[in-house]
Amino acid sequence: MASLKELKGRIGSVKSTQKITKAKKMVAAAKLRRAQAAAEAARPYATRLEGVVASLASKVGGSDSAPQLLAGTGKSDTHLLVVLNSDRGLAGAFNSNIVRAARDKALALQAEGKKVLFYLVGRKGRPVIARLFAGQIVEQYETTGIRDIGFEQARDIAAKVMEMYEAGAFDVAHLFYSKFRSALLQEATGQQLIPVPAPVDVPASSGAAVEYEPDEEAILADLLPRNITIQIFKGLLENAASEQGASMTAMDNATRNAGDLINKLTIIYNRTRQAAITTELIEIIAGAEAL
Repeated sequence: MASLKELKGRIGSVKSTQKITKAKKMVAAAKLRRAQAAAEAARPYATRLEGVVASLASKVGGSDSAPQLLAGTGKSDTHLLVVLNSDRGLAGAFNSNIVRAARDKALALQAEGKKVLFYLVGRKGRPVIARLFAGQIVEQYETTGIRDIGFEQARDIAAKVMEMYEAGAFDVAHLFYSKFRSALLQEATGQQLIPVPAPVDVPASSGAAVEYEPDEEAILADLLPRNITIQIFKGLLENAASEQGASMTAMDNATRNAGDLINKLTIIYNRTRQAAITTELIEIIAGAEAL
């Protein structure tokens, strides 16, 4: 059994840890409000842009003049997985859920005989992916030291992805990030980036004649790269909100667990102290009777 001094020291250590987790919870809660507002503000624009691209893509169809980002390379032998992670931990299962979704997709593609490559953003997912898929990481984007990841970073990532695509490094690209639902729920999400997926629920035409200037192909050639950048930007914003929500929840749980541990250690300390006092009294009484 631990001595009174050891128990007292451990109680003090857990109390210090509890102060840290409580402070980190408050910081995450303050950052969450701003990150959530940014993520929610970006969703309507990203959704609307997808709708515009889908509408134009439905008119171009499978024509020979369709942009390569829409038509694809004609094969799907090599897949690039763009995995968005954070640089910091202490966020529960936030990073591991994203890595798990990317890993499952990679294993499924490899089972089909496809070649899989990785483009990693953030540091936390690298050790696991490097261990499971050694030699398949072709690009890493450093976000360390960037306080607020924004559109500039999304543009850099998208530019590199499209550069690799034009160089023939891969045929299909997928994006993995964590979609923010609430502070308690973040959903690891994967979506196809390149080629741009075929439109699914395009509204029926109203019958009005619409003429484009320039033509649909020229407009798509400009909108498709922009759409890819916006989707990556949306993923970064969703990740930022999800990270803070997961961190707030994890720190709240850690604070509660620290409180429970302090209570248990305090009970053990009091019992040990009472046992020591009782033992001393017995020794004193026994000594007095012996005299």
